[in-house]
Amino acid sequence: MTTTTKCPKPSVAAVLKCAARAAMLLFLGLVAACTPHQDDAASAAANSAASTKAPSAKLRVVTTFTILQDLAQNVAGDCAVVESITKPGAEIHGYEPTPQDIIKAQQADLVLWNGLGLELWFERFFVRLKDVPSVVLSAGVTPIAIAEGPYSGRPNPHAWMSPRAALVYIENVRAALVAHDPANAATYNANAAAYGAQFAAVEADLRARLSRIPAAQRWLVTSEGAFSYLAHDFGMKELFLWAVNADQQGTPQQVKKVIDAVRANAIPVIFSESTISDKPARQVARETGIRYGGTLYVDSLTAADGPAPTLLRLIGYNAEVILRGFNLDD
Repeated sequence: MTTTTKCPKPSVAAVLKCAARAAMLLFLGLVAACTPHQDDAASAAANSAASTKAPSAKLRVVTTFTILQDLAQNVAGDCAVVESITKPGAEIHGYEPTPQDIIKAQQADLVLWNGLGLELWFERFFVRLKDVPSVVLSAGVTPIAIAEGPYSGRPNPHAWMSPRAALVYIENVRAALVAHDPANAATYNANAAAYGAQFAAVEADLRARLSRIPAAQRWLVTSEGAFSYLAHDFGMKELFLWAVNADQQGTPQQVKKVIDAVRANAIPVIFSESTISDKPARQVARETGIRYGGTLYVDSLTAADGPAPTLLRLIGYNAEVILRGFNLDD
């Protein structure tokens, strides 16, 4: 974590604000408990509110998935508690929020989400929250359109896969935290600057490493079309089985399309992603005789003991897998 500045102790006003919120949630839970035909969500809300702990005094931030949690926590340092709605390893496109997720978000001071059509579930989730501000972290990124399939023409949502675009996310996190917790602005500003410098260094390193792939072979072939921003920034062509992990995956038509392109362009390797089945990619490899290069990480971080517990580690790990796939081990 890139934290150099400690947070001051919370003000009395901040503690009272948190206490008032907890009291309101408890009141709402009790009202729900007195209503006939109480559903499971209301019951969960009542139980959660009744068991609300004393306010932590730190800013409470909720993100829609683990990659945004990592970005936000690195900027926040120890001045905020940052939680993710989805867990490590989860598929985020078609996630179904639980009543507990709604409670978690309702108790937050700020909700951070990706936008660009990534969280298909978020809009119907967010309308159930009352007076919780939210910020779209992809705002300011130049979108790359999805090239084909049912989402053709819509923005590709996976902008964080580009270290350059990640700098936009970091700035949006910094601005959001400063706006909602100006007392700790100095910490957020310092952390964002240090964290951003790491991404700038990663971009330079990644550019040097990926430039070793012969120009004619510089194709990145994957299951999901999640690497548009990375491919664009580093001069690679992109080929995928399906555009977004939300609809049909690995249909005969999708597989045939990639098989034909692999043969036509003498592409040597195909990869898959961690949150979906690798069977379609392996089928392409088997039928064309090319290598199956392994698993890349995109939509979710791993647990702390996994290969991609942070976004910086995820980007570095993916680079290693891609280079090995092209027989260019470091």
